[in-house]
Amino acid sequence: MTGSIQVVAHEVRRLTIPSLATFADFRERYENAVPVFDAARFEEFKRIGADWDTVLRATAENAPYEFIRYWGTDVGSLMRLAGDWLPCAEYLMGNHTIAQRMYRHDPAVMLYAPLRTAIHEDRDGRSWFSVDQPSTRFGSFDNPQIAAVGLELDGELARLLTHLELPVPTELTADGRTTERTNS
Repeated sequence: MTGSIQVVAHEVRRLTIPSLATFADFRERYENAVPVFDAARFEEFKRIGADWDTVLRATAENAPYEFIRYWGTDVGSLMRLAGDWLPCAEYLMGNHTIAQRMYRHDPAVMLYAPLRTAIHEDRDGRSWFSVDQPSTRFGSFDNPQIAAVGLELDGELARLLTHLELPVPTELTADGRTTERTNS
């Protein structure tokens, strides 16, 4: 065996953002803005050996706000079996063409890509959207190219929140960061 165990401690910011919409209404808006991954289409691309430009174009069509839902579940309905009544839906949201720009530097980034998100309601009936700030996850890899994409994802998340009519945490746009896409 070669190499050594690596232990990386890092701070992550969880962003929990209030929504004025009901749980059901906000969930519907989120699912419309972040469409389901078109798995059949991308399986066909793998089968025929499509080029990356084809994948980039198809992904842009599938992700109007840069994000795609790869998975989702209604956690609340399962927890109701234990007597808990608060609604909650959990998702994996990301974009494989953005993840690829980090993956080429370190495939371990897939530990945090796609992003894990939750839409939930509190005991007072308020709806919330929760997600870990992407740059705090990807910045832990000690690689400037990966960190730059993490900052870019902060900006993409800010744009999605704006579209969803949610307040944008200053942590996503602080320090005059650019949110333009890089080719790193």
